[in-house]
This record gives sequence, C-alpha cells and structure tokens, in this order.
Amino acid sequence: MRQGQLGPAGSSVVIEECLRGEEVSLFAFCDGENALLIGAAQDHKRIGENDTGPNTGGMGAVCPPARFGRDAQEMAIDLFVRPALREMGRRGTPFRGILFAGLMLTEGGPRLIEYNVRFGDPEAQALLPRLRSDLLPILLAVARGRLGDEEVVFSDDVAVTVVMAGRGYPGKPTVGGAIRGLDRAEAIEGVQVFQAATALADGELVGAGGRVLAVTAIAPALQDARDRAYAGVAAIDWPDAVWRRDIGARALMP
Repeated sequence: MRQGQLGPAGSSVVIEECLRGEEVSLFAFCDGENALLIGAAQDHKRIGENDTGPNTGGMGAVCPPARFGRDAQEMAIDLFVRPALREMGRRGTPFRGILFAGLMLTEGGPRLIEYNVRFGDPEAQALLPRLRSDLLPILLAVARGRLGDEEVVFSDDVAVTVVMAGRGYPGKPTVGGAIRGLDRAEAIEGVQVFQAATALADGELVGAGGRVLAVTAIAPALQDARDRAYAGVAAIDWPDAVWRRDIGARALMP
C-alpha cells in the first residue's frame, strides 16, 4: 500500500468478520421463481492431510456433509437461495441455473460467504451420482421456467470423491505419465472415475494437468463409501499421482 503497487485498489482495506466453523457448499436448481434443493457437499481444499499445505481447486468431497442433513439444507435454501431469487426477479433479472451458496456452519447457525452460479468441482462429482432422475429434462425445465413440472429424485446414499492429481500440484504438475486400471476401479461396486486433465499419447491414457481424476463411490453409509472410493484409487496404476488419504475422515468423528 505504501508503494502504491496496486494503484487505487490498494488505497483501502476491507475488514471482515472472522467466521469459525465448517465450510459447506449448498446447491439448488433455480428456474427464475422456484428453487429446488440439489444437496450439499463439503470440499477438501488443501493439498495435504489434516488440511495442510497450499490451497487447491479441491482434493475431494463428501455428500452430504456431516451434521448438515436434509432438514438443515432445506432451511438454508429458505434463508439464502429463495430470497436471492425473489430479489433478482424484483430487479427484472430473474436467475435460471444452478445457484451455489458457500456457507460457514458457525455456532450461531449457517452464514453466507459467497454465491456462485455453477455445479462446483469436485462437489458435482459427489452430488450428481446420487441423482436418480434424468438430468437433461431437469435442466430444460430450469431454462424454460417450469421446474415444478419435473420429478426430481435423489438417492439417500452417501458419496465420497477422491481427487488424484499430478505430482507437484498445485505447483507445476508432472504430466505425460501413463494411467492404467480405470476399468479395475470401475468394476468395484458403486465406483465411477471422472476424467479431467487426461490425454491420449500413442493410444495410451496419460496425465495432462493438475487435478486429473476424480474417483467417486456411493454407498448407504459413509464408511462404506470411503472404503469403496479408496479401493478405486488403489486399483489405478498411475505412479505420478498424489491424493489425500483423509477425505471424509473428519465426518466420521463423533
């Protein structure tokens, strides 16, 4: 600020309240007037176990978060999503799409940190495998302002997503290493492997960026979903991979 390196943007400071608690992401389908709960997920941002090391785009997610069940999620939709929709409509700019409310679960209740207008990554990989309805008609109803016409059904299962990243991420990741065994991983009950930064080299799948794979597993209980997800990770042969080994572990604590 003294040297003026940021110009006018560095001439003032914003002091914000420090919110202490667990951070969660809440998602809703919105058609301009109506909001329908998709669910909530808890991202694991830092690269290392026990939330150590630098921040990343997300190293895994759990859906639903511990101690933030469906009733609490519906209350949060009433608090943070529907009022925003009403105000957008009042201004003549109705919102249709996915509204993502970033919340902090404090001792005094949930507090809003931010809004985003997207599914989120890796939250989407944990949220959407629980959807039992066809996604395309839902999105069409959102776009046409007719969300109430669609039946939207989600499973009660728990989903756990573990991100496998290239060694060196979130700095410069190792790229070009062969990835094998995705078929073995997906042969495990409840497991899906989502590809992000992958490429084909001489007909072989290789890592081509930072966060490369997201291994998601669903099961009726959190422990089973974690076990399946990490079994999927273990089935993948990719020497360049790094991943967190504690995704969802805090949610199992009493």
